Amino acid sequence: MAVYRLKTPISEAEIRKIEVNDTLYVSGTMVTARDQAHKRALELARGGEVLPFNLEGIAVFHCGPIMRKQEDNWVAVAAGPTTSVRMEVYEDEFIERFKPRVIVGKGGMGNKTTKAMAEYGAVYGAFTGGAALLAARAIKKVKTVAWLDLGMPEAMWNLEVEDFGPMIVAIDSHGNNIFKDVEEKVAKNREKILAGLES
Repeated sequence: MAVYRLKTPISEAEIRKIEVNDTLYVSGTMVTARDQAHKRALELARGGEVLPFNLEGIAVFHCGPIMRKQEDNWVAVAAGPTTSVRMEVYEDEFIERFKPRVIVGKGGMGNKTTKAMAEYGAVYGAFTGGAALLAARAIKKVKTVAWLDLGMPEAMWNLEVEDFGPMIVAIDSHGNNIFKDVEEKVAKNREKILAGLES
């Protein structure tokens, strides 16, 4: 298990070195995107429109942050991760089209995302739920925001972060998925337990 400190834009070659259970910190550009931001981004891209931010090589955070306006600037108050499986319906196409290198959230993601990460070179960094203040401390600047019409949590916030983490790599670019492995082990153990009860 290695520790990686990556700075955006992150190359595919850098991502391919990382494996599940490694620890990851990211500095540079991170963009928040939840359900509605994923949906709008894909709709715009399918229509040939350009997104307000270039997502290639950066980190995308499944997060609905709490922001406070100070004069003309936004400041992050709290930035806890959102349950990532909600984005499973969008994430494979999102990775294919926009080429982010790190997806950050909590709770893991499914087979479609795992396959897209293996094909296009991305990893999933699991960030601790409930650590919203820790995440906010790593946000050094809110550069800009798009789609505030969706509401503060669903808007796409463009952030400058420094040593955002620690994150545990739960899905790597080689098709490994810790959450899937645990599910399979639980299913096998359940079968053994049930067989023992029946005998």
